[in-house]
Amino acid sequence: MSPRRGGPEPDAITALAADAYVYGAPLVRRLSAVQARLQEGGGAPVPFNDFVHAEGPATPGTHTPYAPADLVDALAQLDLSGGPVRLHVPDTGGAYYVLQFVDAWSNAFAYVGTRATGTGEGDWMIVPPGWAGTVPDGVSGVIDAPTSVVSVVGRLACDGPGDVPRVRALQQELTLTHLGDRAHRTGLPATEPGVPGELRFFEELRVWTADFPPAAADRAYQDRFQPLGLLEEGISPYVSAGPGLVRALRRGLALGRLRVEEAARRPALLADGPPAAWQATPHLRDYNLDHFGVGTLGTPQWTIPDRQASYLVRAVAARRGHWLPHGYEAVYAHSVRDSRGHPLDGSHRYVLRLAEPPPVRAFWSLTVYDSPGGHLVTHAADRYALGDRTPGLVHGADGSLTLRLSAERPTDPAGAANWLPVPTGRFRAVLRLHLPDQAVLDGDYVIPALERLEGRRGPRP
Repeated sequence: MSPRRGGPEPDAITALAADAYVYGAPLVRRLSAVQARLQEGGGAPVPFNDFVHAEGPATPGTHTPYAPADLVDALAQLDLSGGPVRLHVPDTGGAYYVLQFVDAWSNAFAYVGTRATGTGEGDWMIVPPGWAGTVPDGVSGVIDAPTSVVSVVGRLACDGPGDVPRVRALQQELTLTHLGDRAHRTGLPATEPGVPGELRFFEELRVWTADFPPAAADRAYQDRFQPLGLLEEGISPYVSAGPGLVRALRRGLALGRLRVEEAARRPALLADGPPAAWQATPHLRDYNLDHFGVGTLGTPQWTIPDRQASYLVRAVAARRGHWLPHGYEAVYAHSVRDSRGHPLDGSHRYVLRLAEPPPVRAFWSLTVYDSPGGHLVTHAADRYALGDRTPGLVHGADGSLTLRLSAERPTDPAGAANWLPVPTGRFRAVLRLHLPDQAVLDGDYVIPALERLEGRRGPRP
């Protein structure tokens, strides 16, 4: 395919291609991750409609950046092309958990868990688009999937190594059952062989958009990309694309990526107020404007009024990670600088003074990771998170809590009880607030900055 005489000029094709990247990158990233799991999920293929479970909370050997040290992950890729899938969730005995449902376009469209549905036992039926069958007895509710491929991201609270057996038992009871009368797919729709690597993005977007169409409100915008060949069926237009089209698409791809990278560096795009010591993006998932299933909020506070602006936020969210929840489920705040603006570094000692605990309805925890890698660092103490579930924390007479962050253990008992080991070099602190109160979401609660103590690191508190 090449632009026809009287059609868009190369510069116009480049601009369209940049828009197509911003619009389509979440779909391509999401389904590429699904495909990777199907082919090799942590060493072995993980089929559709089955959970893969972490053996416990993150440790220094965990390869996933910024993995939580007090939650145990569960992940499943669902394919509903053969019909519905039934999900059974066990009774967690009041312990926090959440199952987040994400469609092919990266929309978090449903939640099952403590906040949304409670902690009791239940069964849920996940049905494909347009399904009109009969709901079996004993089903707690129906979850309407916007696309026939869905990811289920599970997080189960774990109170340290001694709590792992309980969590592992819950994982065994967390099951999926295919209810459809047809076999489901075993892989994603195949793209055309022979497409040059530099055009693979557009080929994947072309094929996967056809099989996983967006919301009806997005289709008029998507029609703009017809000159790029994204709406063509049959043989790929990119196998024998002319040099002019290849150049325009290549430039558009680069421009689109740059646009997303620049937006990701602008806190004002995703967070309210000026930059602070702690950065958080509670509205990073607000681009979902069409699919509000179980446990989601479609109120103005949690939706972006400008649909086209939502595409850029969605692309930034896809670039940062697929598994971030809506802010009303959890807020992850991070900091790489102390109260004076200096980078956090394990050659110094720090304190986090909490006059009052972070206002949450579930729990909060503080974890540190090496920077820029985002991994836990081996330490003799084997202590990777502190929070309101940590036994033995020492509070002040006024109820305040002072956490100590240093590479070496403080010598006084109170300092040691409230101590979180840090790497010897640069690090990032992450404060996770599960089921945050409105004060967190409104910005009325401000997380205090980490204060660097005078002097280099040492054994003193």
